[in-house]
Amino acid sequence: MQPVNYQKEMEGIINKLHDGAVPGLLLHSCCAPCSSYCLEYLCKYFDITVFYYNPNISMEEEYRKRVEEQKRLIDAYNKEEKGYPISVIEGDYEPQLFFEMAKGYETCPEGGERCFRCFDMRLRRTAELAKEQGYDYFATTLTISPLKNAAKINEIGQLLSSEYEVSWLPSDFKKKNGYKRSIELSAEYDLYRQNYCGCAFSKAER
Repeated sequence: MQPVNYQKEMEGIINKLHDGAVPGLLLHSCCAPCSSYCLEYLCKYFDITVFYYNPNISMEEEYRKRVEEQKRLIDAYNKEEKGYPISVIEGDYEPQLFFEMAKGYETCPEGGERCFRCFDMRLRRTAELAKEQGYDYFATTLTISPLKNAAKINEIGQLLSSEYEVSWLPSDFKKKNGYKRSIELSAEYDLYRQNYCGCAFSKAER
């Protein structure tokens, strides 16, 4: 069975957008570096609100550093008028929810079932908020990472789309040199680039 090209699926949706009305997109972001290319690409087509919701970040100091970098990048993009203005919503910082979710999965290797449950937790809250506030689409920056399973992330997004009745924007942002571009943008804006996803488990593996 041929694997799905989620980058092409996203491009197909974008190509069908009509001139005039700009669709609203609630974009879950894991960090500023990962969002850099995603925002640069998408802000030409969507009215984006970044939803920064990452209870997986175990240490509050690390969380605060990352969320401030996210806001700084968005401010810079808006000043440069790269596309439509970008808004941001900071979700609640709830690390206890992550640890409750991870119970019984502490020894799972990075990239396994614990990570899939973490993706579901963050995307579920994004879908809920997208439904509550009437966004046309929801999506995530997570697929830009070469270490993340883009097929699984899209599978979760599509299931949540059916459950919450809000459209999922499929993606595989690492394609077409997206990840390479995110590294270039991180250097250009002097962004803090962490070397682990944020949770205590990934930090221990690093």
